[in-house]
Amino acid sequence: MNDQRIRELLDMFNRRAPIARSFGMRLSFNGEGQAIIDLPYNPDLNHALEGIHGGVYMTLLDSAAWFTAAAAHEESCWLATSELTVHFLKPAKETALRAVGRMIRSGRRQDIVEAHLYDENGEPVGHGIGTFIILPSVPLRPEE
Repeated sequence: MNDQRIRELLDMFNRRAPIARSFGMRLSFNGEGQAIIDLPYNPDLNHALEGIHGGVYMTLLDSAAWFTAAAAHEESCWLATSELTVHFLKPAKETALRAVGRMIRSGRRQDIVEAHLYDENGEPVGHGIGTFIILPSVPLRPEE
């Protein structure tokens, strides 16, 4: 795992990504290069029946998978989510959420990554698997 690359990714999400600030999400990585996205409970992200909206599940799963893929590449490059399948395992209500990515296959042109979503008790509430296309000519920072 490239420490400089991890620092770039942490800065990109935790400091510069408006969606991370709006939702209240925080990115970290474990020693295996798996991205972890933590979201404290935020009642502003509920649907009309007061459960956490499914779009939040999808955002957390996509983010954990995307950053797991991005961390697997030494060079600065952008990845685009080309496909994401989400399984809603059970509703989450008034709970913090944590998404953890896991690389399935890293390739030269695309990565396959899964992510698991847990409530604050460690119970699985969602699962996703995504395909990410590697775009080496698109830098992480617009000014590059």
